[in-house]
Amino acid sequence: MARKDPGPQVDRRKFLTGVAAAGAATAAATMSTPVTRAAEPAPAARVPSALPPSMHVAQAETGTPREPARVPGIPGSDFMVDVVKTLGIKYLPANCASSYRAIHESLINYGGNKQPEFLTCMHEESAVAMAHGYFKVAGKPLMTLCHGTVGLQHATMGIYNAWCDRVPVIVVGGNDMDAATRPPGVPTFHSAQDINALVRDFTKWDDTPVSLQHFAQSFVRAYKIAMTPPYGPVMISLDAGLQQEPMKDHGEKPYVPRYVPTAPPQGDSGAVKEAARLLAAAQNPLIVADRAARTPNGMRLLVQLAETLQARVIDQGGRMNFPRTHYLSAPPTAVSSADVILGLELSDFWATVNSYTDNAGNGGIGTNSTRIKRDTKLISISSVELNTKANYQDFQRFQVIDVPMAGDAEATLPALIEAVKAAIPNDRKGAIAARGEAAKKAYTEGKERTRAAAALGWDASPVSTARLCMEVYAAVKDLDWSLVASEGNVSNWPNRLWPMEKYHHWLGRSGGYGVGYGAPASVGAALANRDLGRFSVSIQSDGDLMYAPGVLWTAAKHKIPLLAVMHNNRGYHQEVMHVQRLSNFRNRVANYGGDMGPVGTRIENPDIEYHKLAESMGWWAKGPIKDPAQLGPALKEAVKVVQAGQPALLNVWTQPR
Repeated sequence: MARKDPGPQVDRRKFLTGVAAAGAATAAATMSTPVTRAAEPAPAARVPSALPPSMHVAQAETGTPREPARVPGIPGSDFMVDVVKTLGIKYLPANCASSYRAIHESLINYGGNKQPEFLTCMHEESAVAMAHGYFKVAGKPLMTLCHGTVGLQHATMGIYNAWCDRVPVIVVGGNDMDAATRPPGVPTFHSAQDINALVRDFTKWDDTPVSLQHFAQSFVRAYKIAMTPPYGPVMISLDAGLQQEPMKDHGEKPYVPRYVPTAPPQGDSGAVKEAARLLAAAQNPLIVADRAARTPNGMRLLVQLAETLQARVIDQGGRMNFPRTHYLSAPPTAVSSADVILGLELSDFWATVNSYTDNAGNGGIGTNSTRIKRDTKLISISSVELNTKANYQDFQRFQVIDVPMAGDAEATLPALIEAVKAAIPNDRKGAIAARGEAAKKAYTEGKERTRAAAALGWDASPVSTARLCMEVYAAVKDLDWSLVASEGNVSNWPNRLWPMEKYHHWLGRSGGYGVGYGAPASVGAALANRDLGRFSVSIQSDGDLMYAPGVLWTAAKHKIPLLAVMHNNRGYHQEVMHVQRLSNFRNRVANYGGDMGPVGTRIENPDIEYHKLAESMGWWAKGPIKDPAQLGPALKEAVKVVQAGQPALLNVWTQPR
């Protein structure tokens, strides 16, 4: 990239001398020509630093700053920007920090604040979650910058969610590594020998470059590893000295390696044939998918496989794997009648075929039971087996699989489809067609039961979660909508009732179930949808928003249109239920004279006025809405606001679930 002309250089010392001379001349003129003027207010007292007092802070607060030395040559951070630009990273959500100030300055001045554009975030966890949500719409990763030890500790929950959800995020952490040259005080507190150790157990790869050429290789390698299934976050520790030092003007100049994506791994051909044989011979085959569809093409392939077999499909919702309007779409209970089950990128195969009842009166320990027949055959295609680590238990309980394949499900589906077609004998085609007719009947009956359940409490106040979801759908159904976040706390009504057919209709959940994901991930996904001309809507839970509400300001600042409809049930209701259930098992209610479950779990008294919170950060907002009859008209208003390019929030009081 060509370097920019910095323009005319102004000598700071001469400039200050000129100002002083001009001030003296003005004072002399004032003395010779009396002027009557209103008394000027006394200058405001200098606000002291919030940092602990020390010699360094005192000098910075009161001393005259020295003239900064000019940086000779080309800053190393300019070359780093050249590297970043080769990978087409469009945005960079981050919370500003001194440990990466050099690359920050290069990004916005040398790089022109384009490709990537810096997005100002109020919290590092929000920055990572924005990148998380963005990828699930755009299919392209974002980069974020973190500040040493403290910024990275803030970011860790977001990184863990991305790890569990198999989402690539490029995390770069500033770090002052050289103890002999780094500034004393705060920069030293915020540095470490190995900041990557904080997240090493839940990133795919990390590195600490020690030269500019090392950085170029590491950054391209990190991007490549993050984007090879199973996707995942990667981490680079970036030394402040390496950012600030000028590039050498002698010797071999560093170069930027060319990025070539790696083909995703596929399941073994022999195992694919064996799986096809079992599926073709099955009386009642079942497909269960969690994060199988990495792209819209993954959905199309899964539909093709299901229709070839006339096999019902359970979509567990890690991604939009299968159209909810398809007659082969099945509820979780369908596992009980299956004789062959194909699991595609399941995060928990054990829980798919077994049930667990928590706190079942067994001394506070849960009980297990199987959901499937004794002779049911299990097939698994999962890329996660290629990248499992030991410390964090995101791999769940061990389940014995009859035909296990370590490979990417979407990449393996074309071969499996062809193998299934070849394995189906002509005399089985009639039975397969009849299976499809039975599936159509079961689908229709299931939809009717779901609609009847949704009608219960339709006119209740606070608003039922079924009505909340269906009023929202009615408001956006004629648009190219994308439900960018719904954390499953509304009884899964969108997946049960909305006619989800397109890949962007549903983005999945957080991965690690970390509270605080929904709001920033919604903003990140809405950013990607904005560029694609889609309408973004989220069903936003109250407790989730309060983890890092500053992301509302980020959305307003960067003009990211999003309709956020609050599921304001005024509590962490999951925990309310846990405490109440345990209280019942222990006979606490009888012994202590009342239900103490809401203590420590309710968000009320005072009630948070989320509409006012959103308004204070630049959103259009309305509420609190408690009467269900008021919800539809308010949604119509809010949709128009979002279509005009502004984020909007409705504060709706709701039933617990």
